[in-house]
Amino acid sequence: MATKQSSLAGNIREFEIFQAKEGGGGKSIDASEAIVDIKYYEDVLSNSVSMTATVVESGETDKKDVGNVGILDGLPIRGGEPAHIVIEDHDKNKLKFKRDNKLYVNRVKNVLPGTSKDVYSIDFAPRELFANEQCRVVRRYDGKISDNIREILSKETSKGVGIKTKKKLDIDETALKFNFIGNDRKPFYVCTWLASKSVPSEAGKVGGAAGYLFYETYDGFKFKSIDVLFDKKKNKPKGNYIFTNTDDNPKSGQYKGKILSYEIDRDIDLQNQLVIGAYSNRTLFFDFKAYSYQVQNFSVDPPIEKSEGEEGERTSNDSSKGKIETLGKDDLPLVAPEFRKPISRLMNRVLDIGVLVEGKTTKEQLEKDKEKPLEPNFDVSKSMVQSVMRYNQMFSIKINIMIAGNFKLRAGDLIYCEFPQLSTEPNTQPNQKSGGLYMISSLCHNLTPRATYTSLTLVRDTFGRTPLKSD
Repeated sequence: MATKQSSLAGNIREFEIFQAKEGGGGKSIDASEAIVDIKYYEDVLSNSVSMTATVVESGETDKKDVGNVGILDGLPIRGGEPAHIVIEDHDKNKLKFKRDNKLYVNRVKNVLPGTSKDVYSIDFAPRELFANEQCRVVRRYDGKISDNIREILSKETSKGVGIKTKKKLDIDETALKFNFIGNDRKPFYVCTWLASKSVPSEAGKVGGAAGYLFYETYDGFKFKSIDVLFDKKKNKPKGNYIFTNTDDNPKSGQYKGKILSYEIDRDIDLQNQLVIGAYSNRTLFFDFKAYSYQVQNFSVDPPIEKSEGEEGERTSNDSSKGKIETLGKDDLPLVAPEFRKPISRLMNRVLDIGVLVEGKTTKEQLEKDKEKPLEPNFDVSKSMVQSVMRYNQMFSIKINIMIAGNFKLRAGDLIYCEFPQLSTEPNTQPNQKSGGLYMISSLCHNLTPRATYTSLTLVRDTFGRTPLKSD
């Protein structure tokens, strides 16, 4: 008889909360017996991971350390207490939050006090989230964005203060240089701001595949190109899952596990997509040094050959067609041509020509400016309109699924999903539009005493099923 995946439970191997005491050496409490629910979160749109633990205790959690009182007042917990947490799924895949990866108490919420039993939740966050509130990016940075991201996260951003993370940094190299000043912004804000200006360095990509994501997973901080995340050769799929309306393990060896439940969100808000220029937009770039401007039209369709601008107007036409990686088999345009081709959004930008010229001294900057007087500090025409379009395309199709707990999965991973085709036939065929590769936009690993689940939000930019190799 097949084992039901939804009934497979994981384990709490360690859940020790330490007293927040300067220099260490404070007492600690083993709260593992009082934990009834753990939820761990990752999201490609979030700069840090998080965890929430639900506690039900009777004041007898660890008598030798705090006596017959609750954890909140016995330790006590007031915020900032470090915790060593080790959890595992039913396949013994562990998540270890210790040493440089340990979590800290962020807040206590939903407290239901009583004389014999307390129920409450504790939110945990990594050290870097709090360090981000305590420092600012102040100085000037030159060169490639990817190099500056690495420096902002690992070194001091002001006198003696900075994120200074010891976690692994997974940073895709960028192509364009950008000189900027921190202007007292927080490090995570600066990294997210730079992500929208980044273009991958691979040959042939500049001009179509702009757009990065800055986020954290269990493995460390990620500064990843959307195109790299969507490329199944560089971001190899982490598993195959199938939904068959039963709760048992899949009989076929080609699937890693079952989709226990799913919800497909195919809704495309056409008006909203036109408002944000997801299919076709037009940008006017003003050059105040030369007192001129140029126009760039950008669309998902092949560029038109002739310009429709006014007399004397410099107009260029560009397209993302053939320049980006897509997860679905179908072409990128998702709507009828009469709504897709006309320009729906107009944008205006000022070119920063003559601003923050390279060079350590005034003399070097003047010489550099003479060499290339019309070169902008950052070629916004090769990134801005493309990234605006790309960010919206990647969330065109969204599916929420639940599977048995799999602690190997991370936000940003690719997985293969198979869904049934609606049919009156007894042998249902795979859905040729909804099935295929998806990227994990966000995940929640949920551990309870009885079961372990992983809830995933999956996204991709196009419809169309790409078959498994064994098909």
